[in-house]
Amino acid sequence: MKYIQDFKEGEKIKGVYLCKKRFTVTTKTGKEFDIVKLQDKTGAIDGKIWDTDTFSFDGFKEMNYVSLMGEVSSFQGSLELKLSRATIANENTYQVEDYIQSSKYDLDDMYKELVEFIASVKNKYLNTLLTSFFIDDKKFAQKFKEHSAARSVHHGFRGGLIEHTLGVAKNADHFASQYDFLNRDLLITGAIMHDIGKTIELSAMPENDYTDEGNLIGHLVMGSEMIGNKCATIEDFPYKLKLQLQHLILSHHGELEYGSPKKPATAEAFALNLADNVDAKMETIKEALGRESEDNEWTGYHRILETNIRKTIIED
Repeated sequence: MKYIQDFKEGEKIKGVYLCKKRFTVTTKTGKEFDIVKLQDKTGAIDGKIWDTDTFSFDGFKEMNYVSLMGEVSSFQGSLELKLSRATIANENTYQVEDYIQSSKYDLDDMYKELVEFIASVKNKYLNTLLTSFFIDDKKFAQKFKEHSAARSVHHGFRGGLIEHTLGVAKNADHFASQYDFLNRDLLITGAIMHDIGKTIELSAMPENDYTDEGNLIGHLVMGSEMIGNKCATIEDFPYKLKLQLQHLILSHHGELEYGSPKKPATAEAFALNLADNVDAKMETIKEALGRESEDNEWTGYHRILETNIRKTIIED
């Protein structure tokens, strides 16, 4: 198969791709057409079906693997695929692994690094809490290793959650070494646990979409609840310590308009918000740069970053 990252304008494409979304839109002139969001492990592209009545597009829907034919074109600076045929693929014509985007880092290696961070937390209650989630609960630990950190904004791939968590923990560790008034144990615990609710908020790969719980409650509140419930099983867990940890989870987006039920109110909460934001922003920039060809020096306007990003070029 030809991977999406290698598509070039004008090419004829024939192969099997995962249909993540399919929906109908209407042009200003009243003509209806379907948009099909297609994915493989290297990226995603919009396919367009202009003649929706033909039998050539019958029978497939979201989360089907689709055997298709089409031509790559460019629209408003982005590649898209004009489909001439698309039907459900036979199971023996594809391997699921080719359609799941994954972290470039080994999952087991990242998990070992996470365990080392947990071992560095000296407070016995916080260490017990972390151990109960990430070491004793084998099912949760495996789910955490394989989960994504987002649907599309940043780290939206298999292993993205643990990769992002390590990035935040490393940032937090640096902040704790620079500012001695920060409680390192509390901050590192918050960094490791800040997105545990995403294991419920998002469905597993390759679907990787918001669940009912994710849409109705969200990962900040669910993460806080998971911590509260687990703390209740740990004998004599200090009440104020639990509150401060839950506050880290509930406030780590920083602002009410960014989904935080509370704004940061402790030094560690401010530090966690910064640590999280730095890792998320840098990954978003990396992914934006990675989607562009070597010939393009500018990525074009980025909706999330609200700017046009230029590739860094250093001339000798």
